[in-house]
Amino acid sequence: MNFYGKDIVILDGARTPLAHYGGSLKDVHPTDMSVHVAKEAMERSSVEPDWIDHVVWGNASQSSGDAQYLSRHIALKAGCPIPVPALNLGRICGSGLEAIVTAGRMLVVDDEYKFILAGGVEAMDQMPFVIRNARDGLRYGEGVIEHWVDMNFIDSYNGLRMALTAENLVEKYKIPRDEQDEFAYRSHMLAKAARDSGRLAKEIAPIEVPAGRRGETKLFEQDERIRDDTTVEKLSKLKPAFKKDGTVTAGNACPITDGAAAVVVTTMEYAKERGLNPLARLVSYGAMGCDPDIMGIGPVPATRQALQRAGLELNDIDIIELNEAFAAQYLACERELKNNREITNVNGGAIALGHPTACTGVRISLTAMYELRERNKRYGLSTMCIGGGQGMAGIFESLT
Repeated sequence: MNFYGKDIVILDGARTPLAHYGGSLKDVHPTDMSVHVAKEAMERSSVEPDWIDHVVWGNASQSSGDAQYLSRHIALKAGCPIPVPALNLGRICGSGLEAIVTAGRMLVVDDEYKFILAGGVEAMDQMPFVIRNARDGLRYGEGVIEHWVDMNFIDSYNGLRMALTAENLVEKYKIPRDEQDEFAYRSHMLAKAARDSGRLAKEIAPIEVPAGRRGETKLFEQDERIRDDTTVEKLSKLKPAFKKDGTVTAGNACPITDGAAAVVVTTMEYAKERGLNPLARLVSYGAMGCDPDIMGIGPVPATRQALQRAGLELNDIDIIELNEAFAAQYLACERELKNNREITNVNGGAIALGHPTACTGVRISLTAMYELRERNKRYGLSTMCIGGGQGMAGIFESLT
């Protein structure tokens, strides 16, 4: 089974620990986060920087002043040769997976490319505050400050916050509050177990971060948003955050987080030439639009498209990573797909770990690939909803 005529494989990858809003990564530049995981991904893949032929990097919200140079600076700072080109791309929450798929497409259509570094990063802490039209002058009191984090969560097409699209799914699929809170609790407990067992550490590249005003640093090693002490009772006491008499709360929605992740993509032919052992094969992908008012249902058509392209059924999939933007959104997708929850988000999901937008697609794909190796299973699916009414999905076959 191949990807448009070629065996596209992922050699290995790495991610940062995910940091909560105002947490350990708040002062780390998105380029630096990305360079860190890029170097680690190459090291784990036994690939030298001068083997890389292209860098493809997802970034949904350009939070730094030099964000337009992001992928190019990653290439240069990670040690890639000067002639190596670089591409920034964005499909909001699907940006990371899009980076992997785009790398695969490049390898299919251009025989000059042999190894491509693909990744995604989000530094949500560093999104700026904006006063529009200040260039031309404003009367006293006219300046309105916009926070880009908040503005990113509103779809101007329909005027809905992402959380309100989840509330629409609650109404459409009749999803009770207690079911959402129970699912959120599951996410935290599975993430806690995966952290404590060392499972999550296998995909994490610890990173030095600022720790004080005198230039001190500390080693940031573990995802910091997991709530060890949460309970269903505690979650049930949280007030609706977005709609009067609603059910979506701060506890059953994913938190704002920072993070980066990277993988090295090549073909089986080139991997064999270099004596490398790939982690997984990219089998197929799906990208589909859906009603923006219920954008969270996007994984359903995207998954069905990816399965159809792969010639597989959902029952053939051994591990599923379905991003948890909201518990309600996950549960709506589960009602449609009828996926087996026992093999889905087995190490916790975004409700516990967080959802650094463009990082997520790489993160959940890498998690799926590592879990296939852990369990000696064959097929993994990663899928996510995308603001504006889209979904994306990728299917991977373990080679370990």
